[in-house]
Amino acid sequence: MTMETKKEVFQRYLPVYLKSSKQNKQAILDTVCDVTHFHRKAAIRKFHRLQMGKESDNHRRGRPTVYGPDVISALRTVWETSSEICGELLHPVIEDYVNVMKRDGQWKYLEHTTEKLLQMSEGTVKSKVGKFMKARHKRKGISATSPSALKNIIPIVTGEWRDKPPGFGQIDTVVHCGSSLLGDMVFSLNYTDIATLWLGLSAQWNKGQRVTLESIKSIKERLPFKMLGVHPDTGSEFINWHVKGWCDEQSIEMTRSRPNHKNDNAYVEQKNGHVIRRFLGYTRFDVIETVDIINRIYLKLELYLNHFVPSRKCVEKIRIGARHKRRYDKAQTPYTRVLAHKNVDDEIKKSLQEIHTTLNPLILKTEIDKLISELIKIQRQNGNSNIS
Repeated sequence: MTMETKKEVFQRYLPVYLKSSKQNKQAILDTVCDVTHFHRKAAIRKFHRLQMGKESDNHRRGRPTVYGPDVISALRTVWETSSEICGELLHPVIEDYVNVMKRDGQWKYLEHTTEKLLQMSEGTVKSKVGKFMKARHKRKGISATSPSALKNIIPIVTGEWRDKPPGFGQIDTVVHCGSSLLGDMVFSLNYTDIATLWLGLSAQWNKGQRVTLESIKSIKERLPFKMLGVHPDTGSEFINWHVKGWCDEQSIEMTRSRPNHKNDNAYVEQKNGHVIRRFLGYTRFDVIETVDIINRIYLKLELYLNHFVPSRKCVEKIRIGARHKRRYDKAQTPYTRVLAHKNVDDEIKKSLQEIHTTLNPLILKTEIDKLISELIKIQRQNGNSNIS
């Protein structure tokens, strides 16, 4: 018997119950409890609520709703603008996003809705954002790394990374090969600064030694601070005399990770998935014209991620039995981390602040989405359909 059917039973007996004597009420309660399997006290309370008109079709138990559909809609707008990051990372930057969209006339919500959104706790944001999340089909990539004999000259470093100033970064390449490494294709080079998590991206055709060096140079020119060190894996695109010689000329320290130990490059490996795979996926790009479009995407993406998308760093890891307990710092954008770092010059900070005031995350996100659509269109029209 459903709750709706039980309610109909009570409504059927309610007029008779209200007019009956105490003895007759006892008989009615016996009948109703036998039919609905209600406890006797619960049945009495049910009749009372129906008598007082406190029961309605939309009656809802529990705490009253604090954040209505308007507030949830506003939160979803901010969440989508942030490229659907998790609640812990979204909560610290909600106010920044709202202020920028208000400044540019893109915020369409009422004042009381905005006030409630800004009052929302981190736990509530995490809960609401969790409901927004859709199941994603994760796919693993294909490794394109091969070692070089020069690795015996370049020292292995596994950490500690916490004392490194801005300018020391980990680098890695990501192959856009689909399900096959046959033929020519696009590679992405990812530079992740260890101290500030500042991101540098560049696309290239294949992973030759000279073209990889050119990608590193282009990222170096766009960094807000001086490049002091690079830490790649043992791939031949990095472990060669072209890159090693250039690093020596530029007084850039070059170290490497151990073979088959991705955790040695944890910072950049994390960004490979959270940035490159998240925005470009695992699609194969084997049309040379896509290199230019991907680089245009990366120019916008660097501004968007470095200025508006926060991330957290693990500051402590404790082993408890067979498990590890990790503690993270407060979520901050790379831009905020640069401004707060004592080793960055004030002129650099001032220049970044001037750039930051001209940016809008919603506009950047819209431009990125348009360029990605254009990229997919070109690949579908001109790509090799025999390899996916």
